[in-house]
Amino acid sequence: MAYKKIVMLHDKNIALVAHDNKKLDLVEWAKYNRDLLAHHKVYATGTTGEILERELGFKITRFQSGPLGGDQQIGAKIVADEINFLIFFWDPLEPMPHDPDVKALLRMAVVWNIPIACNRASADFMISSPLMDGKYDRLIPDYEGYHTRKIDRAKAQDEASGTIS
Repeated sequence: MAYKKIVMLHDKNIALVAHDNKKLDLVEWAKYNRDLLAHHKVYATGTTGEILERELGFKITRFQSGPLGGDQQIGAKIVADEINFLIFFWDPLEPMPHDPDVKALLRMAVVWNIPIACNRASADFMISSPLMDGKYDRLIPDYEGYHTRKIDRAKAQDEASGTIS
C-alpha cells in the first residue's frame, strides 16, 4: 500500500477527553503537564473542557459533551487534520451508553494514524517524547484508491434496499 506524509508541526493540536470516572485523573495529569500543554492548541469535550480551562488557566477549544456529539466533533476534526493527537482517559469498568461513539472516535484516530493515549502512563510517555517538540512526518495510507474504486451499482442498490446482507 502507498502512503502519504502529513507533517505535524511543532505545536500540536491535542484533544483531551475523559469519561466521568476519569475526569479527575485527566485534570491531575493536565495540571502536572500544564507547561508542556500550554504551547499546544488544546481541545476538549463538554465538562472536561470547562474544568480544564478553569484549572489550567488557558483557552481550551470546547465541543459538545461526548454523548451529545462531542466525540463525533473531535473525530471530524481528526479526519480534517485539525486534531493530530488524542488523549482519551476512558473507563473500561463502567458501562458506556455511547460506546459506539467512543469506538468511532478511536477508529478515526487509528485510520488517520494519530497518537492515542488511553491512560495516564501512555499519556506520560507520549507528552514527554522528544517528538512532541518538533515536526513529525505522520504516515497515513493513501486512500485515493479507496475514493476512486469502482462500485458495482446493482450490488450497492441491493445492499441499500436490504436485499443482500
